[in-house]
Amino acid sequence: MQGFVEFTNRSQGRERIFRATQYTCMLLSYVIERNADNEKLVLKLKQLESSMSSGRKMFRLGNVVHALVAARKTTELPEVLPRICLTASNLTRALYFFCDTVLWLKNVGLQSDINKAKWQNWATKCYYFSLLMNLARDWYEVSWRLEQAVQEEKMKENCFWDEQHQQLNSSKCNGLHGFLFLLFQILRSHPPLLLDMVKNLCDLSGPLDTLGIYKTNPGVIGFCGLLSSLVGILTLASPHLKLKE
Repeated sequence: MQGFVEFTNRSQGRERIFRATQYTCMLLSYVIERNADNEKLVLKLKQLESSMSSGRKMFRLGNVVHALVAARKTTELPEVLPRICLTASNLTRALYFFCDTVLWLKNVGLQSDINKAKWQNWATKCYYFSLLMNLARDWYEVSWRLEQAVQEEKMKENCFWDEQHQQLNSSKCNGLHGFLFLLFQILRSHPPLLLDMVKNLCDLSGPLDTLGIYKTNPGVIGFCGLLSSLVGILTLASPHLKLKE
């Protein structure tokens, strides 16, 4: 109970609960909307979904500063590729949060002359680019660990350094089954990396659909958003499961 209180006391915790609720409503409304008898329930779910979305915008006010501070920190990372990817991701997230704030001003009526469609498109593009940079960083981590695993396999079999075993090692490293096995082992032994990849891949469904790159439906977006939200709640509640920068 104390852990729940501490979690909900943080704006990030409340925002992620709102996000999970929003995408749950989207998924449920898509599943039951085909039944005419559930028309009122679908309407209530969509209203709740809209309320959760508006509430999340309130919790995200000020996140521009957080993203800029994070970008400054990532410029000090020793490795080049993670430094570039994470800095670019944080800067584009700052732009996304700025667009999000402008859209919030429009929604509450403080700035009625704002072109909502234009700002929404900019926000989606910034969010999409940020996710791509995060996935590039994830793939860098995977590639680095794959290389380490291959080197360890070679060292273990150094005592059998003959032509026959060289061919065997090559097939293990280059074959599809060998690659997938190594990838599975790496992700299983590094839960933070696995969770980060799952979250980023799930988050892609929304901007891919909005930008027309890969059209899906509210059911897919709702499911992916809910899964991503649950991962976000898990990593916030258990910081050791969050991928370190």
